[in-house]
Amino acid sequence: MSGTIRPMQNTTDIELIVDYFIDANTDFLKGMGADPTKLPKRKDWIKLIAEDLQKPYTAKKFYYVIWLYNNQAVGHTNINKIQYGATAYMHLHIWNPNNRQRGRGVDYLKASIPHYFQHFQLKHLYCEPYALNPAPNKTLPKLGFDFIKAYETQPGPINFFQMVKRYILTKENYEAQDYYTTIR
Repeated sequence: MSGTIRPMQNTTDIELIVDYFIDANTDFLKGMGADPTKLPKRKDWIKLIAEDLQKPYTAKKFYYVIWLYNNQAVGHTNINKIQYGATAYMHLHIWNPNNRQRGRGVDYLKASIPHYFQHFQLKHLYCEPYALNPAPNKTLPKLGFDFIKAYETQPGPINFFQMVKRYILTKENYEAQDYYTTIR
């Protein structure tokens, strides 16, 4: 695989992330637990992320890592609900359907997760995928995440009320895993 990662850098990256959601069809969004009627307006969403991009790590609400394949952006992972020095919640998205279900998500996340623990001094990294979305629920245990529980909630402002599965990666489990900073 010719894959690399890098932190989100500019408005072009932000537009790619926002357009991934805005341009997605309704069935795809629902399959990941998102409600198309709750997506922010494109310009408002871009502005929100752009303003946060300028903040120091200790003040960020979001942090994005762009996934590249043959130097083309193909997806991203991000964290939100950040409590610097404590916890954050991770999300993962491969944008193009042709790049999904190829095992790349695990490699991209293995290269991305160190950014979260190092830059945000995390003790716990959570992920709460939609229970009916098989891809993240298969991927997270491969990365050392432990399943905690399944429960109903509205996980975020763009989501509908749903059953989610909560996973945790503790700092100790992170340090015990074979994470790396570049994709092999």
